[in-house]
Amino acid sequence: MKPTNDVFSGFGMTVFEVMSRLAMEHNTVNLGQGFPDDNGPADVRAKAAEALEDRPNQYPPMMGVPELRQALATHAKRFYDLDVDWRTETMVTSGATEALAACALGLISPGDEVVLIEPLYDCYYPMVMRAGATPRLVQVKPPHWELPRCELAAAFNDRTKMILLNDPMNPSGKVFTRDELSFIAELCVEHDCYAVCDEAYEHLLYDGREHLPLITFPGMRGRAIKIGSAGKTFSLTGWKVGYLTAAAETLKAVSKAHQFLTFTTAPNLQRAAAYGLEKEDSYFEELAGGLQERRDFVSRGLNDIGFDVVDCHGTYFINADFRRLGFNGGDEEFCRYITVEAGVTAVPVSAFYPSGAVNYLARFCFSKQWPVLEEAIDRLKTHFG
Repeated sequence: MKPTNDVFSGFGMTVFEVMSRLAMEHNTVNLGQGFPDDNGPADVRAKAAEALEDRPNQYPPMMGVPELRQALATHAKRFYDLDVDWRTETMVTSGATEALAACALGLISPGDEVVLIEPLYDCYYPMVMRAGATPRLVQVKPPHWELPRCELAAAFNDRTKMILLNDPMNPSGKVFTRDELSFIAELCVEHDCYAVCDEAYEHLLYDGREHLPLITFPGMRGRAIKIGSAGKTFSLTGWKVGYLTAAAETLKAVSKAHQFLTFTTAPNLQRAAAYGLEKEDSYFEELAGGLQERRDFVSRGLNDIGFDVVDCHGTYFINADFRRLGFNGGDEEFCRYITVEAGVTAVPVSAFYPSGAVNYLARFCFSKQWPVLEEAIDRLKTHFG
């Protein structure tokens, strides 16, 4: 048989699937899975059920139902004072991952270069490669995840087509500062490139931090694409409803890729997401506040056990350096070890560093119910004494 695609065939099964299978095999408390374990807001789910019965269930418009696109424009003005034309500057996708794929396929040509900041969500690298571009990797490292400005500037050149920015950042939990974002914006303007901004965790920031979309910075309105996720904002990750906001000409190029990918997304879920985006401020505040409490509980527990917990300013994830526990192997070995021996599953952070720069951190997901988190910490305390 002729060989399969040489990009995707070079990657193994995702680390999430590997660790989840191992967790099921050993019946562990699984803090490797990056999603909440509750069922999302009851009123948003009720809207989805209602829209399933009282509206047609045929193909909705390719760009998304008007209700959701209008809600996106309202949301942009409400939270970021960003004026958006819902008719020409918004689009709905089947999850933020499809939005990323449409951006890569719609904007990248073979021979381009794309700047990626490690640690990075695992689909970024193969997507960029499959689109024909060369990734240029820049690292942020624990414990404080500072942006290395000289290295970042050196990664840009005349062939740079885009930077793919994740803010808040999975798996590090980093939230980029205003100064860091201003520096990135200046580089994009100087090198005339796009910025694809994965902002799926835009409402999951802690300790009073504020989300600052790169699209709102000087010179970025026409070159930045803002990606959001109903799955993360409403703890309904299985719905796979994502959305983009961008200048009309930029979005037009991305939409031409989208039409040949999923084309559209379940209309009742879109309408429910539109309802959710219009919820009171208290919903968004309580969402982040509740998760911050869980983050703090897991952080204290891991520190008490002997881990060195590193900074986490957003997302669902906290990372812990296990070397002080006396474990001599790498992070993949450690995560397998605690899965089998302690009954708790985490994800090795080296999976998010294509360069292999960091292999001593385990990523724990804290967006779980309290009994699950308590059981995980108890098991680790019992095992490590």
